[in-house]
Amino acid sequence: MTGIPGLDIAAAIAAAIAALGGALALLYRWARGLRRGLTRLGDFLDDWFGVDARPGVSARPGVMQRLCSLEDEVAGIKHELHPNSGSSLRDAVDRVDARTAHLDKAP
Repeated sequence: MTGIPGLDIAAAIAAAIAALGGALALLYRWARGLRRGLTRLGDFLDDWFGVDARPGVSARPGVMQRLCSLEDEVAGIKHELHPNSGSSLRDAVDRVDARTAHLDKAP
């Protein structure tokens, strides 16, 4: 070192403070990243499982409940696209097509 005891002690203290500050900065960055990751995980889990209603905020269904409702909607759409007992949209289109088939024939 320098050979001056007071200066050597001051340099050692400054180096220790700098090392401690660097370690704290790294710890802060790591903790901030961990907190962000946990927040995102919590948001994902809220979306996956759904959120109950609370004052001022309506309930949000979870992914599985939403998928079930989508499957029900698709089943209803499929029902309308295939001929059945005459009440589907496909049956109505077929009836209109049968009634207007003579209009397509040119003389």
